[in-house]
Amino acid sequence: MTHHDPLAPTVHTAHVWLHAVAESLDTEDRRFALRALRAWLHTLRDRIGVDSSAHLSAQLPELLRGVYYENWVPSHVPVRHGSREFLAQFAREAGIEPAEVPAVVAPVTFALEELFSPGLLSRTFAAMPLELYRLYYGASSDIAGRVHPVEDLDGAEESVPGDLVARLERRVLALTDAVAALSAGLAQLPTDPADDTRAADAARRAHDLLLAGGLVGPDHRSA
Repeated sequence: MTHHDPLAPTVHTAHVWLHAVAESLDTEDRRFALRALRAWLHTLRDRIGVDSSAHLSAQLPELLRGVYYENWVPSHVPVRHGSREFLAQFAREAGIEPAEVPAVVAPVTFALEELFSPGLLSRTFAAMPLELYRLYYGASSDIAGRVHPVEDLDGAEESVPGDLVARLERRVLALTDAVAALSAGLAQLPTDPADDTRAADAARRAHDLLLAGGLVGPDHRSA
């Protein structure tokens, strides 16, 4: 009689995701890739609410869903941490230095963007302060440290000068990052191989940055 492992498909799917993360990190060290993935999942999980976690975790492989909810305390989220706390938590869980975080977190983000359903990460990140959104895409800590942590901007009174400046700074940074992302994606030398998806990917990333900065609404669709 042949006995099939009922958990084999679950293990295989988790390995597919881990392989994608390791490949994006350009490493053959699966243990490091798993630490980076765990750090990414936990820093995001702790910063979003219970409902957002439910939507996000539903698309994870079962084994990685267990990693996601490891030591999770629903009553303690969302944690209102800023860039310094984010860098410290990610570095601690990934086993790296805080200065190394931007170079590690961004490849994990790019890998997972291809694995989650389209738009899921954009919707999840849109509720975050821009400083944290930029960190997930590899902004260095010194850049992120110059961005004021701003919460609930839509409900802030614009008559307060500090809030107004922070709102304008957030939107200018979002516009600057979006233009840079679009320009990088459209720049192509004559000797570069043809890539039909490059412009579309750049447009999508620029739209995500504008969405996070509040410059377009969640229902807006870029061309």
